[in-house]
Amino acid sequence: YDGSQAAATALRMATRITERDVVLVPKLLNPDRRSIIANYCDPEVEVLEVGFEPETGLLDLKDLSRKLSGRVAAIYFENPGYLGTIETRAREIANLAHRAGALCVVGVDPISLGVLAPPPRYGADIVCGELQPLGVHMHFGGGRGGFVATPDEERFVAEYPLRLFGIAPTTDGAWGFGDVAWERTSFAQRENAKEFVGTMAALWGITAGVYLALLGPRGIRELGELIMYRAAYAAKRLGELPGIRCPRFDAPHFKEFVVDLNATGRTTREVLAELKDRGILGGIDLSGSFPKLGQALLVCVTEVHTKGDIDRLAAGLAEIVGGGGR
Repeated sequence: YDGSQAAATALRMATRITERDVVLVPKLLNPDRRSIIANYCDPEVEVLEVGFEPETGLLDLKDLSRKLSGRVAAIYFENPGYLGTIETRAREIANLAHRAGALCVVGVDPISLGVLAPPPRYGADIVCGELQPLGVHMHFGGGRGGFVATPDEERFVAEYPLRLFGIAPTTDGAWGFGDVAWERTSFAQRENAKEFVGTMAALWGITAGVYLALLGPRGIRELGELIMYRAAYAAKRLGELPGIRCPRFDAPHFKEFVVDLNATGRTTREVLAELKDRGILGGIDLSGSFPKLGQALLVCVTEVHTKGDIDRLAAGLAEIVGGGGR
């Protein structure tokens, strides 16, 4: 159970709430996440893609308006998006969805909420995301954990396939914890359940909770600012190299950004291979998943990357695109 599963669950919740059978997702979406959403929705729910603006990478609102209909249950978008862009027109997207009777589902990086407005402030009905950035170290393919958040309203709570825990005072004045509306979960309904989920990621929820408690609101804000500063520095350094356009999109970014290699005369695969020879994992090759971008690379900068790491990446790329080769 991870952030992609959380997105799929949020969209299936939306279809049950609205009793509609179409969901809209961005064309610039993580291919793995797109696959999981399709796998979880097919064949009962149709998944349609909304295009993007070539210069900004943001959602194409004209294309969105054309595809909204009485069958659309929800529009899903991410803020920041898969390619790092911050959706500056999120309120407009939510308004378009609501005018069509659809819900607005937003996927977030929880760390970004230290510096960006929370999705409910711009009209989100369901929020989902991945817990991994909250102090969860990567190892052997893990650890991952998804989360889903909604208003505390019956129409949303009734559609959660997950266990919910409530806190209430006991008869002797202490605090007690317990399952809320247990009968609606897949654990209780078994073969008659609306969805099926597991509890494998529950421990990562505890890890994330401890991490958030240790940092606190101020710490999360400072962390978000640090990441944005370092990502901006990295984009500036790479954008100064010959033949490289960085960032590729003219929009605000959080921690990811696209490096355009089309004018270097080198393929993304070649560049990544030569960076690997230098002991650098340079990012994700976008040329196969998003052919319209041509030779392009997705780079991510977080709090674990130092200025020295960024300078080393820039120096390695300078050698490669400048003709230094291996």
